[in-house]
Amino acid sequence: MRTQVEETIEIIRPALQADGGDIVLRDVDESTGIVYVTLVGACGTCPTSTVTLKAGVERIMRDRIDGVHEVVNVADPELVAPE
Repeated sequence: MRTQVEETIEIIRPALQADGGDIVLRDVDESTGIVYVTLVGACGTCPTSTVTLKAGVERIMRDRIDGVHEVVNVADPELVAPE
């Protein structure tokens, strides 16, 4: 499943990059069907990133890959401002 997720991300990536963002694969939990990613660049700070993630990335992955049930954005600690 991980290989299929990686291949699908490569298909999605150009659209995200066209808007100044990108996506980083963090993990694939095959037992639960959850894919963990981090949206970076403009996508990491965009107020509609949740829509991009759920209506775009997750929908495409669920359509293309059997077993994917959800895509979750994981904040990158290096991109989070210190408190």
